[in-house]
Amino acid sequence: MGIKRGGSSLGVHRNRGGGGSRFPVLAVVLVVVLAPMVFFIGRGIYSNQNDSSKHQELQDVDWRTKLALQHVKSLFSKEVIDVIKANTDDMGPLSLDSFRKNNFSASWKLDGQDNIVDSVNIQETPKVKQDTSLDAGHTQHDDSPASLARRTLREKRREKRAADLLKQDDDATIKLENAAIERSKSVDSAVLGKYSIWRKETDNENIDTTVRLMRDQMIMARVYVSIALLKNKTDMAHELQTRIKESQRALGDTTTDNDLNPSAPEKIKAMGQLLSKARDQLYDCKLVTGKLRAMLQSADEQVRSLKKQSTFLSQLAAKTIPNGIHCLSMRLTIEYYLLPPEKRKFPKRENLENPSLYHYALFSDNVLAASVVVNSTIMNAKEPEKHVFHLVSDKLNFGAMNMWFLLNPPGNATIHVENVDEFKWLNSSYCPVLRQLESAAMKEFYFKADHHTTLSAGSSNLKYRNPKYLSMLNHLRFYLPQVYPKLNKILFLDDDIVVQKDLTGLWKVDLHGKVNGAVETCGESFHRFDKYLNFSNPHIARNFDPNACGWAYGMNVFDLKQWKKRDITGIYHRWQNMNEDRVLWKLGTLPPGLMTFYGLTHPLDKSWHVLGLGYNPSIDKSDIENAAVIHYNGNMKPWLELAMTRYRSYWVKYIKFDHPYIRGCKINE
Repeated sequence: MGIKRGGSSLGVHRNRGGGGSRFPVLAVVLVVVLAPMVFFIGRGIYSNQNDSSKHQELQDVDWRTKLALQHVKSLFSKEVIDVIKANTDDMGPLSLDSFRKNNFSASWKLDGQDNIVDSVNIQETPKVKQDTSLDAGHTQHDDSPASLARRTLREKRREKRAADLLKQDDDATIKLENAAIERSKSVDSAVLGKYSIWRKETDNENIDTTVRLMRDQMIMARVYVSIALLKNKTDMAHELQTRIKESQRALGDTTTDNDLNPSAPEKIKAMGQLLSKARDQLYDCKLVTGKLRAMLQSADEQVRSLKKQSTFLSQLAAKTIPNGIHCLSMRLTIEYYLLPPEKRKFPKRENLENPSLYHYALFSDNVLAASVVVNSTIMNAKEPEKHVFHLVSDKLNFGAMNMWFLLNPPGNATIHVENVDEFKWLNSSYCPVLRQLESAAMKEFYFKADHHTTLSAGSSNLKYRNPKYLSMLNHLRFYLPQVYPKLNKILFLDDDIVVQKDLTGLWKVDLHGKVNGAVETCGESFHRFDKYLNFSNPHIARNFDPNACGWAYGMNVFDLKQWKKRDITGIYHRWQNMNEDRVLWKLGTLPPGLMTFYGLTHPLDKSWHVLGLGYNPSIDKSDIENAAVIHYNGNMKPWLELAMTRYRSYWVKYIKFDHPYIRGCKINE
């Protein structure tokens, strides 16, 4: 019994052990064999088993998948497989369905996988229908509203993120395009050469390419010299400096290829080889850029400084008297004071106050310029005997002016010369500008202000420090009725004009009750009142229109009867007194003239008076030749070396170069 009991007990234990061992084995089989099948089933293989294309797709699956499917079908029901599939759909980025659901970007493309993508798209619609039918049978745990909400929220976030990225790409593209457009606008293609300092081009149309190439080579050589010194490459720096000196000697002051030294091509070749060597050893983009920028800034500063010096020197040259004219004035002055008093008088003095004749007023301290004005007027006059010239000069040039016209009388015309310093009525108690010129403030402005020690420092205000502003000859134009009380009309002329036609027609112009007849100078927005007057001052702003048209001094017809009637000199005095501190306008006679004759100026036809020959190089030749009077207003006066050559011939043809005094003082063309 014991044995039986024992055998029986052993049998029981054996049966229990055998039944217990089968369950672990089955679990292992499920894990090892069936786990891969879960992924295949989760990817929609089983969901399409009844589809018409099932057999075609199964042919593409490997033999392991076929074997697994055969065993899985017998182990799992359709409901279990559906649950597994529903769970694998939410596996995240590793799920194929997660990529199918609106996650493909327009730029994503699977190379060589077009057929697969197409098959996915074709199967998309029936799969969605199947999922919809399965959702109805899912439990709360399988596809809850919270899970659906999270899934929907994730999809919306993905869509929003994709849209934001696309928008950022578009904005960035637009910004880059706009920046490129702006950069292209800033490039002046007209000044870009077709050559390079590293290689020689043959299609450059610029005939001075070689000169420019040599200059560019020297610039780059200087850049590499500074970099070589910075990197302690003294041998390279010394070699570059030697080549620079050689190129400078070959180039010299040449500006055209035709004038280059014959050794220039050899110097260019040698410099090019050395620059290539320097580039290999020294080139550093950041250093080269910095050196070039520094050189550009330095050159820019030098250009600005030279411009200031040029302005200063041109202003200074315009205010000086050439040696020839000074010589002429001195010799004439000596000859005049050697004459006995009875020979110093001009004939026809009775014509000086005859209102029926044509009277001219000319105020000048330049003998040669005054002679051109008188000669050109007489030579183009139809009736020279009816023309009367009233000349006024200063004490220094009074003798020379008299002597010149005593030696060279203007034919049958009448001439008379006066000294402005002998006008006793013209004193500081009567004339505001004379009082201001004698004041300490004006002397401080002219002679002590800023104490400039360099050429460029004083160039800004030099225009307003013209010595002519200190002379009453410049302001005498506001006192014409006082100087010529017996005359009814007078034609005022500057000494930098040339008369080319008969001017008697100006005395017949109807001024319509106005005082001044002048040519207007406002072309579009140029030379209007706001150019000359300070409209921030309430006195100016209340009384004048900033867009009112300016006009020119230099050839003006004045009705002296209307002048006296409207008290023009009194108006001028009132404005001059208000401008003692120069708050209404800067120095000069045109601004107070514009104010004094405001509303009292009649515009003349522009052909009577053409201006700008002293500063404008682009005046039409036909305008000059058709003008009755041409005016060299500006700094480039025709008697100066800086005069524009193209206009000088109109002036010099009225000079008597065969006169002994002209020859003796070497005044020539």
